[in-house]
Amino acid sequence: MSDCRGKVYLVGAGIGSVAYLTLRGQQLLSNAQVLIYDGLVDSQLLDLAPENCLKLNVGKRGGSSSTNQNTINQLLVAHCLQGKQIVRLKSGDPSIFGRVNSEIKVLTQANCNYELVPGISSALAAPFLAGIPLTDKQLSCCFTVLTGHQPDLLNWEALAKIDTLVVLMAGRTLPQIVSQLQKNGRSSSEPTAIIRHGGSPQQEVWISTLGDIIDQVSGISLSPAVIVIGEVVGLRNVDFSSSPLAGQTVLVTRAAEQSNQFSLMLQQQGARVVEMPALKIIPPSSWKSLDDAIEKLSSFDWLIFTSANGIKFFFQRLEILGKDVRALAGIKLAVVGKKTANVLKKYGLKPDFIPPDFVADSLVENFPESLDNKNILFPRVEIGGRDLLVRELQQQGAQVSEIATYQSECPNNINPKTWEALQQEKINIITFTSSKTVRNFHYLIYQQLGGESPKKISSILAKIIIASIGPQTSKTCYELLGKIDIEAREYTLEGLTKALVTGIKNGQY
Repeated sequence: MSDCRGKVYLVGAGIGSVAYLTLRGQQLLSNAQVLIYDGLVDSQLLDLAPENCLKLNVGKRGGSSSTNQNTINQLLVAHCLQGKQIVRLKSGDPSIFGRVNSEIKVLTQANCNYELVPGISSALAAPFLAGIPLTDKQLSCCFTVLTGHQPDLLNWEALAKIDTLVVLMAGRTLPQIVSQLQKNGRSSSEPTAIIRHGGSPQQEVWISTLGDIIDQVSGISLSPAVIVIGEVVGLRNVDFSSSPLAGQTVLVTRAAEQSNQFSLMLQQQGARVVEMPALKIIPPSSWKSLDDAIEKLSSFDWLIFTSANGIKFFFQRLEILGKDVRALAGIKLAVVGKKTANVLKKYGLKPDFIPPDFVADSLVENFPESLDNKNILFPRVEIGGRDLLVRELQQQGAQVSEIATYQSECPNNINPKTWEALQQEKINIITFTSSKTVRNFHYLIYQQLGGESPKKISSILAKIIIASIGPQTSKTCYELLGKIDIEAREYTLEGLTKALVTGIKNGQY
């Protein structure tokens, strides 16, 4: 048993976005003290690590300055011996051309604890996401994955006899590979595919033959790319997905910690999802008001929650103050929205009232009892929330205590790959779930353009479908972005997903 208090987790990052990271990988990233990552790791994954996590880029890229393996090994050992929890994040799966054996060997020699966490390899995922199956009952009973890094070391006579070949890291050696296969009996007419940036908004696919593929990609940088050679490439014309959002790339602008559920809904409908957090949820500037309210909970008749964030921070503070749900005995609970109600249920509580239409605007109109002289506690966002609900409650005679429970801020910048996807028209749809996400998105784009005129923003969004969760968000889209294409009829994430599916299915866009 090692005496080392630290531990190194050798984690496969998958093929890019958070959507293809394993749950174990996500859990480890969220608790990492040191993150040592490869150059091909998507920057969205880096955002999953805590703010105080030390992040070290040790990427190895052909033709560029790279961190040598000995240095990486020394970093892993040094931080582990300091008692740190280290995530060594490798693109794809660590065991496939990932030099993981070298790192395991040095960790073992240094008596450091480590754990292996597999990831989704691009060798498997990129062809599938491009519509190419690697096996087929008639066309391919087996496939082989190989690296094109040193083609002279491979047994091409044997490889030429295998039904399907999947080649990684072959951007610069493709001519040698093609030549070797043809010399060893592979037909020049064999279907061949190159998938660059597989599974990302920048994904590009070239379909050709073994004899013509080099000419087709002449002058194009093929890094990172997966090359598939075999008759199965011809099956790409088959529709492998009847999902209504297949082929659509959707930009989700929710807060980073809130985007996963919505992203999953969209992915289940076949969409490729890019996450661009337009909100950052943090604690309030002071806990004093909330602490004071919690100490006198018994004086309130109703507790109203209009967001999952309000519930999360309220109950966190309740626990810190040494209390639990029993402190809410005798207080009625009202929540706005299905999602908010579901979050409340996680604390073992059932709301006494959920307004119809799932919006705060209908809460007062449909309130189940007279509000006259009712004492209401309303935990809410510190700055920027709508005041209409409070005014309407007060007009009905209620005494409302508005308590700052959390803050929502605009992130500092846009992920460079997301910005590139927007500029290169790789995004088909942008979704907004609140007016604040629209305002922050507009601000980030404006800043990215260096304060250029609104016409430039309009030109970027011209071919993109703008989808809103409800009327208030749509109004802000009109004001700042100049348009709205799809609006949910039911003002929930499910309703927004359904509206997108209906719009795309009916050929409206």
